[in-house]
Amino acid sequence: MREVELSDGVITLSPLRPADAEAHLAGEDEQLVRWLSGGPGTREGVDAYIRHCEEQWATAGPLRAFGVRAGADGTLAGTIDLRFAAEGLTRGQVNVAYGLYPAWRGRGVATRAVLLVCRYAAGVGSKEAVIQVEPENAASMAVARRAGFTPGGQRFTEDGTLLDRYVRDLRASGVNGPATT
Repeated sequence: MREVELSDGVITLSPLRPADAEAHLAGEDEQLVRWLSGGPGTREGVDAYIRHCEEQWATAGPLRAFGVRAGADGTLAGTIDLRFAAEGLTRGQVNVAYGLYPAWRGRGVATRAVLLVCRYAAGVGSKEAVIQVEPENAASMAVARRAGFTPGGQRFTEDGTLLDRYVRDLRASGVNGPATT
């Protein structure tokens, strides 16, 4: 797996790894299940997902999943991923999805993580980042706005879920600053 580490001096993003499984399961709550995963995690399911993420990194697949790490000890605070191919995207767009564990919410960590992955996505050629959020998820919409995303309409998923779309031009100045260490 290619070692990637992104940092702004406060948080660090690095690929998810098997050692993250326990912390992820311990941090999962009702909000993460509702807005991000769609169901409670199991050890087997989380292990399989992390193996899939490692394969995606190793083969340059369309998924880049990062652990969001905070504090002096690099505690896993949540996850953020980029999908370079997904339902509702056009060529040059990348989907950004994130979730923090309860203890880390309300501290600006998600906004910092979004800004870091946007720099990474711009550096690998993406032209526009997209955050797709259910209209009831006010916290995620606030993160999108704080990270410089603007409303980009609505769409229905294949299963009929309504999503608000937020978009950010990654070619704009300030996105391509250094983020990799």
